[in-house]
Amino acid sequence: MTAPGAVVETPGGVRLQLRVIPRASSTALAGMREGRIVIRVTAPPVDSAANDAVIAALARWLDVPRGAVRVAAGATSRNKVVEVRGVTAARAARLLGE
Repeated sequence: MTAPGAVVETPGGVRLQLRVIPRASSTALAGMREGRIVIRVTAPPVDSAANDAVIAALARWLDVPRGAVRVAAGATSRNKVVEVRGVTAARAARLLGE
């Protein structure tokens, strides 16, 4: 279950509050932490590899093109704000909360 504020509807899509854990053993959703959706990625936090892995995973999980996903804030932080075009907040919360 996603926390209130972790998925916010925007014109044309959603804004997601994420906590990214790089260098994990597998790429997966890992629940919630402090009001953020936790995503573990296998990529290291070097040369945007972790950001690219987050974008690819979210695009796959939300069934949108990679170009519809962008890191809006926190590119060098574990706490990120990611915007996704072409998905509703209800759909994103359902797909990411299961």
